[in-house]
Formats: sequence, C-alpha cells, structure tokens
Amino acid sequence: MPIDISAGFPPGLATPDHIALAEDLGFERAWVYDSPALYHDVWVTLARAAERTERIGLGPGVLVPSLRHPMVNAAAIATLVDLAPGRIAVAIGAGFTGRHVLGQKPMRWADVRAHVLALKGLLRGDQVEWEGRPIRMVHPQGFGAARPIDVPILIGADGPKGNAVANELGDGTFAAGVPNAEATLPWRALLSFGTVLDDGETATSPRVIEAAGPGVAVVLHGMYERGGPAVVDGFPGGPAWRAGLEEIDEASRHLATHEGHLVELTPRDRAGLEGGLSELIGSFTLTAPAAEVTERIDALAAQGITELAYQPCGPDIPRELEAFAAAAGLAS
Repeated sequence: MPIDISAGFPPGLATPDHIALAEDLGFERAWVYDSPALYHDVWVTLARAAERTERIGLGPGVLVPSLRHPMVNAAAIATLVDLAPGRIAVAIGAGFTGRHVLGQKPMRWADVRAHVLALKGLLRGDQVEWEGRPIRMVHPQGFGAARPIDVPILIGADGPKGNAVANELGDGTFAAGVPNAEATLPWRALLSFGTVLDDGETATSPRVIEAAGPGVAVVLHGMYERGGPAVVDGFPGGPAWRAGLEEIDEASRHLATHEGHLVELTPRDRAGLEGGLSELIGSFTLTAPAAEVTERIDALAAQGITELAYQPCGPDIPRELEAFAAAAGLAS
C-alpha cells in the first residue's frame, strides 16, 4: 500500500506500552500530542517509549512553540536522538488544545516561523539570537546528541500562512482530520480517528460510540473555538452540546470545552452524539467494516496523503490498534 500507516496518541501512563504494541503490529511511526493541560508530558512519554522500542519512528505531533523555549525543545530532541537514533521526526504547529485550553488563541504564524528557524539553527550547532541574546547548544559529550542534529520537521498547517511556513522551512505537513488540500511538499501526514466495525455493528453501537465518538466530538470542540455558536448549531447535536457547555461561566468555559479531548466522552459530548452527531461518525472518521477502511485508506493515498496517523480511542486501545493494523494490511 503506497502510504505509511502510523499511530497518534494523547500521552498517558499506558502510552509507551501502546507504542510498543504499535511497533509489534507494524506501524511506521508514533506521534504524541503536546497538550500539557490535558495529558502527560510529550517528551517524557516519548523518552519512555524510546527505551522500550527498537524500530518504530517517534515524534511529537504537534509541538506548540509558545509552551517552551526553543532551547528546551532542542535539548529534548537531542535527548531522543541519543535514545532512538534515526527514528525521530518532529511536527510543529500554531496550537489547538495546547493553547485553547489555556484560554489562548493559536499562535501567529510569524512567531511559529521564528521558533522553527531558531530550533533548526540550534540543531545545526549554530549560534542564534533569541530574546535579544545569542544562544547555542553547548552540551558536552554524553549530554545530548552531537551537532548537527538532522531530524525531519513537519509543519501542522491547514491554511495559506501555515503552508507558506511549511514550504519555506518544513520537510512536510501534518494535518488533523481533513487533508491539507493546498499542501505541496512530498511528505503529507494526516491524523485520523475511528474504529473498525465488527459484524453487526453500526455507528450507534455502544462499543463504537466509545471508540469513535471522541473522534467526531472533537469537531464540535474545534468549531466552537473557531466559528462560535452559529457554526456549532449547524451540526447535528450541536445545539445540545452547546447548551451544556454554556451553562458554565464564560470566564472559565475554555477549561471545559476540551475536557476528555480525544480520550473520553463528557456528558456534553454524549448529549451531542445522542442529538444526532453520531450520524457523522461514518463520514468524519475512519469507522467502517475492515474492507471499507482499506478502500478509504487507498483513497487517501490517491489524494496524495503519504502517511496516515491513526489515533485509537476508547477503553480498549490494543483492540483498536490490532483491528486497524489488520484492515491496513500491516505485517507484524
């Protein structure tokens, strides 16, 4: 199949074990999210995974530059390269939950660009200017990979400004949910969700709701942040979901909007699903019988997607990984 099949994970206590299983199943790479108000630390999780795997690629997807000084990210990358040489890639973006759950909008792309430029310079071993002062990686031997450190950098772009940064500085693009139609770089990664249906299951089966529901509920999370109530109300179940959210005081509402994000369903999410959002599970996620999942992966490859990062959800992550690996034709 002319597409790499990878996995995506919100980092939790069991994530390194799930990444080790993904390696055994033949997944190409494991991407780990950067949203510290919601999950375990991305770099700690990747380091733990590096020490219990041998082949699978590893990387943060996507880093939010405002959360860390570029030297912190450079040092973390150097650590991972020492732990898993030849297996590291990095994706960087303007921020979704990593900023929204802190009450902030996504970063300006000019600031993302500045961070990527500084990071790339540091990894080369260059002296770069940051906050008005020169900085450089001065790690002695044994305390960070020797410079230059060469790792691919993808940009989490979904619009013209992000694509411009990707074309200038990136090795590829990393999109979530919907393919980046304007991307032109040869590495085009897409994060996707869903579950492989067992015989007799439908989008409203209890197991399917738990495994695929978070992947469609995130649409409401994102649309509320980007478009507001009017856009959310245009989705089936949107008014029911919004009614529950807007019972919360506006000053702290951002803390609740993304609760359970891509991990579990909140009562608000369940109200949305029961109000009709479940009708979109089949079209908004890779939820289908195995043969149809295979066809849809092939269709994404035909659209130019070169890497599909599948994020399993629900209470049985091993089952989701195993079923998807079989549908994707991976050789364990």
